[in-house]
Amino acid sequence: MNNPSQGKGALKDDPRLRPYFKSEGERRALTQTMFNQAAGGYDSAESLTALGSGAWYRRDVLKRNGLSAGMTLVDVAAGTGLVTVAGVELVGPTGRVIAVDPSPGMLAELRKKVSVETIEAFGEAIPLPDAQADFVSMGYALRHVDDLDKVLSEYLRVLKPGGKVCIMEISRPRGRLLRGLLRFHISVLVPLMARLTGRHADVQKLWAYYGDTIEAALDPETIMDALRRAGFADVGCSVSLGIFREYTGVRPA
Repeated sequence: MNNPSQGKGALKDDPRLRPYFKSEGERRALTQTMFNQAAGGYDSAESLTALGSGAWYRRDVLKRNGLSAGMTLVDVAAGTGLVTVAGVELVGPTGRVIAVDPSPGMLAELRKKVSVETIEAFGEAIPLPDAQADFVSMGYALRHVDDLDKVLSEYLRVLKPGGKVCIMEISRPRGRLLRGLLRFHISVLVPLMARLTGRHADVQKLWAYYGDTIEAALDPETIMDALRRAGFADVGCSVSLGIFREYTGVRPA
């Protein structure tokens, strides 16, 4: 039986997503457009989603997984730089941070916060030489990739031997009550608060889509299998609050 992630993105075929796009090609164009249009209000909506704890959590995840002074970090799907900023703090002045994202609007917001190298590109084709990074990060964007296997293979390629990948993601909770609360918070409450605080409709649309992609996300076991298939060793997955997952793997030496 074929693995459900092979040659595909990190989403299941779910009826909730059909109103948004009809094909994988349409999905890429849709997500890039939505992120571009919502870039200016993205951070405010994200702060509502994380209830103000996002910055602390992202830094803690990177630190616990070994990002430290002097390292080279490649932050893929960097967006407005929420993970990038935490990475800059940890690698310090002797380190190097490269932010990769396909959205020019999101990268423009990132550059307002921090001075790092930026590359406008998709994770499936990162324009960097082999073995450049000590650490590759991705924050809450795995669900938006077109080809899961290709993305993970690129992560392995740009890592130095012994380098580590750390993918932060929100997964569909197993319990019905927690699943319902998460969906209400992301798909209903955050868009409502964005509307009441004067945020434009693009942010509301993006967050509604965000909630639907959580429902359609691949299960953790499938993602871990994909990491192993790409060639990663010491593959692991930890979970906090039944929602926040950290997928990790190491490029063999």
